[in-house]
Amino acid sequence: MAKKVVRSRKKSPAQKKVALERISELFRQAEATHNEDQGLADRYVSLARKISLRYKVPFSKEQKARFCKNCNSYLVPGKNSRSRITKSRLVTQCLKCKAYRRVIYK
Repeated sequence: MAKKVVRSRKKSPAQKKVALERISELFRQAEATHNEDQGLADRYVSLARKISLRYKVPFSKEQKARFCKNCNSYLVPGKNSRSRITKSRLVTQCLKCKAYRRVIYK
């Protein structure tokens, strides 16, 4: 029996635009609620990641720096993340899962 090939349809520019708007709104909501409920802020980030993967829409640099790629938690410097500068690198550590993120800067 032959395998059925499933091809993904190309997303229209209108769909991608809506996806970008939804992602930015989810990050705004995560920023607004991280003081009261950290779990809800993490949920907003995981929803934004699912939308990004489904519609193949990349995050902006600011958005990438605001969440942990390992555990999907919303990062707030000083509360649940630690940032250090070493040898022309910005090293951010998530204090929830202890994962590191290194970004080169000049």
